[in-house]
Amino acid sequence: MSSTTTCKNTMKVTLIGASGAIGMPLSLLLKLNPLITELALYDVHQARIPVPGIAADNSHINTPAKVRGYVDAEHLPEAVTGSNVIIVCAGIAQKPGMSREDLFGVDAGIMRDIATTCAKYAPNAMMCIMSNPETSLVPLTAEIYKKAGVYDRKKLLGITTLDVTRARTFYAEATGLDVEKVHVPVVGGHGGCAILALFSHATPFVKLDENTIKALDEHVQTAVTEVVDALAGAGSASLSMAYSAAEFIDT
Repeated sequence: MSSTTTCKNTMKVTLIGASGAIGMPLSLLLKLNPLITELALYDVHQARIPVPGIAADNSHINTPAKVRGYVDAEHLPEAVTGSNVIIVCAGIAQKPGMSREDLFGVDAGIMRDIATTCAKYAPNAMMCIMSNPETSLVPLTAEIYKKAGVYDRKKLLGITTLDVTRARTFYAEATGLDVEKVHVPVVGGHGGCAILALFSHATPFVKLDENTIKALDEHVQTAVTEVVDALAGAGSASLSMAYSAAEFIDT
């Protein structure tokens, strides 16, 4: 029966980097999303945890999305073909003392190969990049898409929702407000002092003194370092990043 029945509202999401510290919890959150009907999980065979196992584990959860795992570059075209949304969280994790320039030295090559394949096999998909440094990898992907003749600025996005998530959390802690009912707009880049949380435009609005605002700004801007240091070289922010990405996709 299922082989002859088609669903009018299908939604295929491909997660590239599904075996990583961010990819694994994100794959679970995506499986829980009732709007997703097909979830393609992709990673390379060198990944510490085999992606077919992650796919099999997720497939036992009683939600609508059908899950399938894909391994290595030769299967990436199949993983992305027909996708409505592609999420990229592939790349190396930031470690103590590692700059965003260091990350770019490795992740640029990974993103180049992924973007080239996606431009060819899924040119109409919404491309959502969360690998770092986003501020460099998004423009890199844009150039690859332009060269392929498929660039659409409305369909190439960087996921920086974690900055908003952190700003909301820290603002709620400082004001005593319900963390689920506050909103703090964030502008600027995604990293360090480029992140600018507009606490003066937060809702509900609570007037804060200059020192408190300065402390909140610094907390948002250095939050990733706080997590990296706390993990003592074992990784970077992954659970909060996965949550924020899932929230972004859901909107």
